[in-house]
Amino acid sequence: MNMTFEEYKIKVKDGIMTNDGKCPVTYLLDKIQGKWKNHVLYEMCIYENVRFGQLKKDLPDITNTMLTQTLRELEEDGFITRKQFNEIPPHVEYSLTEMGKDLLPIFYEMTKWGFKYTK
Repeated sequence: MNMTFEEYKIKVKDGIMTNDGKCPVTYLLDKIQGKWKNHVLYEMCIYENVRFGQLKKDLPDITNTMLTQTLRELEEDGFITRKQFNEIPPHVEYSLTEMGKDLLPIFYEMTKWGFKYTK
C-alpha cells in the first residue's frame, strides 16, 4: 500500500488494515517488541556483516544468553540471516535481510526525532 503522509493522517483515524484484517503497525510492533530486539537491529544497521562478539561489544549490558535468544528470534522472524563458516576457528556472521534493511527508514525517522527532542 502506498500512501502519502497526509493520506495516512486521514486514514489512520478510521484504522488501517491489511487485506487479512490486521493492523500493519501492530504486526511490526509484535515482531520487534522486547528490550533488545530494537537495539540489536539498530546496531546491525551499522554493519554489512557482524559477528556475535562485535554485537556484544556494542551492547555491553546484554547477556550472552539474551543476545543469542534475540538473534535466534530475529532470524526466525526474517529480519536477519545467520551464516556459519566451518573454518578453523569456526565463526558465525549475521546480516540484515531485505526485510531487515527495510527498517532503515524507520530508524532514520527515529534518529530525527531523537535529535529534535534530546536536550
